[in-house]
Amino acid sequence: MSGPLRRVADRLAGVDALPTPARAVFSHYAAGGSLELRAIRLQQRVEDEIERMVDDAYADVEAALAAEFGRESVEFSYDTKLTMPVELTLAHVYRRASEVAPPGVDPVSGRRATDPISKLRRRRTETDADPVELVGETRRAREVAELVVVALLDGDMRDAINDGEYEDFAVDFDLSLADRERVAEVAQEVLQAAVQEQFAAFPDDVRDAYDAAVDRSEAHQDRDPHFRELMAAAVDAAEAGAVEDVTVDAPDRDATDAAAAREALREEYKHAAFEGTPELFDETELDLPYLVTQYGRVGVIYHGMVEMFREAGVELSPEFERAVVLSIIGAQVWLDDVDDFAADVREGQLTPVTAEYLLADSDADAYERVVSITESYLDAARDAADTSDAPITGIAVEYIRQDGDPGKLPR
Repeated sequence: MSGPLRRVADRLAGVDALPTPARAVFSHYAAGGSLELRAIRLQQRVEDEIERMVDDAYADVEAALAAEFGRESVEFSYDTKLTMPVELTLAHVYRRASEVAPPGVDPVSGRRATDPISKLRRRRTETDADPVELVGETRRAREVAELVVVALLDGDMRDAINDGEYEDFAVDFDLSLADRERVAEVAQEVLQAAVQEQFAAFPDDVRDAYDAAVDRSEAHQDRDPHFRELMAAAVDAAEAGAVEDVTVDAPDRDATDAAAAREALREEYKHAAFEGTPELFDETELDLPYLVTQYGRVGVIYHGMVEMFREAGVELSPEFERAVVLSIIGAQVWLDDVDDFAADVREGQLTPVTAEYLLADSDADAYERVVSITESYLDAARDAADTSDAPITGIAVEYIRQDGDPGKLPR
């Protein structure tokens, strides 16, 4: 795409009246991304496939709930954003296979390709790729994706139950609090059984990759009380008005050393050091604020997801994994933590966003830092996506960038 057209795309990316997906595409191209209509169609196809996987998992939940509550049928839903990295991974494998497939072969469906673009490639393209192997790889990736989707839902529901958070579990009939808890328990039990059943079809190394990721994630969750203590102590260090209406308990609040509290927040949360540095990141990325804590919070789960694909025989490059992990950390901060800022302040929940409002000298400074930190993660994710030839992931990065609502933050 030429310079003038990229400038037009950049202007269109800033038009709020356009849908977010369209602005994300324009933003991706404006930043140097390539125009690949086939990749966009593949992403839409993958979104439909992942939605069907979720629906299939929920169908079993609905049958169990109907039996539990003596109803003829039940409609169940659970609000989650966990499946985007699975979509990106499956779409990446589909695109890669499609790029090297012999002319006229659709490696995703296993059938002969008949669309106009494929007919054109049939005349222009030469490849030595084995179509049988390509079809096998996409089928294997699809099977792993289904396992990962159910495993992620199971884990997320288990965390919600452990935290006593049931509001995301929804059915089409009225529930008491006790009934809502039971809905959550039944749903999680059904998905847990489904995960165990699906693991039986894969090598033990796939299960080991999943278990290792869960262990690392739970180790980070075990530190949550300590992070809450850091926040409680740092509240006393914040200047008047920096964070309003905060109610948290901290021992010896009158004796809190303000400077020490803020320094502890920086050293143990913002600039914490890895015990064993992951090979995934380069030196520049290791300097990203909050990398250690946010990698433990969300990154390790998606590292585990990538490892599950690899152990099942689906090759994924370190650069692609880096793009996924960094984009998810950016999304966690820019979408979830920004949206939940007010609630997190009230509840004493430490996140990069609440931390910046405790560390900065003013709301305006904190706001700018949150924006800058997010941009650093998303820019690094976009660079990794470009390096790994993953334009669909690049578009997803720009979607995250365009979909944030920093106007919810004090400034």
